[in-house]
Amino acid sequence: MGAKEAYESRPWLKFFLKEVTPDVPIPEKSVVEMFDESTDKWKDKTALVFYGRKISYKELRDQTDRLATALADLGVKKGERVALLLLNSPQFIIAYFAALKAGAIITAISPVYVSPEIKHHLEDSGAKYLVCQDILYDHVDRTGVKLEKIIITSITEYLPALKKFLGSSILRAVYQKMSAPPAELFKKEGFYQLQELIARYPPNPPKIQFDIKEDLVTLPYTGGTTGLPKGAMITHHNLVSAQTLGTKAWGNVMEAGKEVVLAYLPFYHIYGQSVVMLGGISQGYTLVIFTTPDLDDILNSIESYKATVFYSVPSLYEALRDYARTDRVNWKRLKVLVSGADALLEDTAKGWEKRTGTKIHEGWGMTETSSVGILSPYGQPKVGSFGVPLPNTVAGIADPDKDEFLPVGETGELVVKGPQVFKGYWNNPEETKKMSMTVDGERWLRTGDLARMDEDGYFYFYDRKRDMIKYKGLAVFAREVEEVLCGHPQVKEAGVIGVPDPEVGERVKAIVVLETEARGKLSEQEIIAYCTEHLAYYKVPKIVEFRGEVPKTDVGKVSRRELRDEGV
Repeated sequence: MGAKEAYESRPWLKFFLKEVTPDVPIPEKSVVEMFDESTDKWKDKTALVFYGRKISYKELRDQTDRLATALADLGVKKGERVALLLLNSPQFIIAYFAALKAGAIITAISPVYVSPEIKHHLEDSGAKYLVCQDILYDHVDRTGVKLEKIIITSITEYLPALKKFLGSSILRAVYQKMSAPPAELFKKEGFYQLQELIARYPPNPPKIQFDIKEDLVTLPYTGGTTGLPKGAMITHHNLVSAQTLGTKAWGNVMEAGKEVVLAYLPFYHIYGQSVVMLGGISQGYTLVIFTTPDLDDILNSIESYKATVFYSVPSLYEALRDYARTDRVNWKRLKVLVSGADALLEDTAKGWEKRTGTKIHEGWGMTETSSVGILSPYGQPKVGSFGVPLPNTVAGIADPDKDEFLPVGETGELVVKGPQVFKGYWNNPEETKKMSMTVDGERWLRTGDLARMDEDGYFYFYDRKRDMIKYKGLAVFAREVEEVLCGHPQVKEAGVIGVPDPEVGERVKAIVVLETEARGKLSEQEIIAYCTEHLAYYKVPKIVEFRGEVPKTDVGKVSRRELRDEGV
C-alpha cells in the first residue's frame, strides 16, 4: 500500500462509535434555511441567556427577521459585505443571521483591533455596511474609511434592568479608554440605532435564493502570521457540512434541543462562530453568552445553568486547572469537554484529569476548514493527540515542499480534504494556490501544520511550518521546547522562537514567565540546564529571557509572530 492509499484507507474508522458511519449525507440547504428550521422547531425553548436575560428561539427569529427587513430597506443586496464589530452578545447573533437573510456576506472584525487593522479589514473586504458596538466606534471613525450605513448598538440593550449598570462597568474595565459616541451622531446621515430599526420594521425579510456551493456566508480574516490578514471564503455548503460532521462525529452523545453550552469563545473567531454559535443554534441548544471569560462567571454559570458541554482553549484549561475555585464544579456531570484553537500541552491534559477526574477531548481545525476537521473519538482521547478526521474527511501527511505523501509515522505537513474546506482567499489567488496540493487530480488543503499520524490513525501536532527553527540544518519544533519548559514546576508559561544567526542559521530563544514565588530566584542558566536534561543539544535554548507575560492571540495562543516582530 502506497503512502497516499494508507491515509485514504482511513485506519481511524475503527474508533468511531458504532452508530457513526464513515460518510454521512450533507443536507442541501443554506445557513439561512438551517436557522429558520431551528427557530421553528424549538421556538418555545430558550436560545440565549445573557447575564440572566433569556431570549427564546421565537424572539430570536422575530428580532432577526425585523433587522433583516431593515437591512434590505437600507440597501443591502445579495453578495454585499456587512461587517460586524461586536462583542459576544445577542446583537452579534441577530445581526449575523439578519445580514445573511438580506443576502449579505458576513465579515466579523476582532473587537480588540485598533484602527489600522480595522481599516485593512474593511477596505480589503469591501464592506460598506457596519454593525458596531457603541464603545468600539471610535476606532472605526479614526480609520477614515467611508461606509454607506453604520448601525450602532449598546451592550446594555439586552441586559436585565438590574444589570445594565453592571454591563457598562464591566466593559469600562476591559475597554478603559473607550466611550459611547454622542447622541448627535445619530442625526448624521447614514447612522442608525439597532433597537430603533428592530422596533420600526416588520418581520418580513426578503426571500433570497442561494447557490449553496458558491455563495459565501462569511469572510473571516486569518491572523496574518505571514503578511496582512487574508479573507477566507466560506460557503453555505462549507458551514452546513461543518455543523453536520461535527454533530455526527459523536453519534448520539449530544442531543438536539437539550444541551446547554457556555458561549464565551469570541464569535468573530471561526471557533466561536462555527462550533459554538452556529453549532449551538442549528441544534437547538441554549447558549449562555459572556462578553469576557471571567473564571468565576464561568464556574458559577456551569452550575447555575447546568451546562452540559464545555468548549474551551488550552490557556483557559491551564488557568482553571490552577484556580482555587475550580473544584466548585462537578466536572464529571458534563457530557464532554473540548479543547481547540491551539495545541493542548500534555502537562495541561494530565494535570486537568488529575484535578477533575475528567478527560479533555482535543480537536483541530482552522479558518480554512470552517473550524472543524479532526476530533478525538468520544471517550477515547489520546494524550498528545488532537484526534482523528471527522466523517467525510480525509487527512494525511505530505512533504512540506513537494506534492507527495510521506509514509505513516513520519513528520510532515498536515493536508486535509473534505466538504468543509474553504473556496480560497478573497481576491488572492496566489495565496490560495500556495495552500493547495494536487495529487491524482484531487485538491488537498495544505494546513501549514507539521504533524504525524500513528498506525491507529491518530494525529499529533508538532508545530506550525513557519515556526520551525533550523539550527545548523537540524529542525527544532518550537512547541516541543515550550512543552519541556512548561514541564518545569516553576515555569508558568513560555514562548520559543528562532533568532537569526549567520553561523548556525537560527538560535533557539526562550521567553519564560516564572511562577510568582520563583521570580528573581531562578536563573537563565538553571533553565538551560533543565532543558539539557530533557532535549537533544541542538534543541536547547541558547538564549533565555524572563518576562512578566508573553504576548497572546485573541484565543490565548502564544503569539510567536509578535515575539519575532519585536526583533529580539
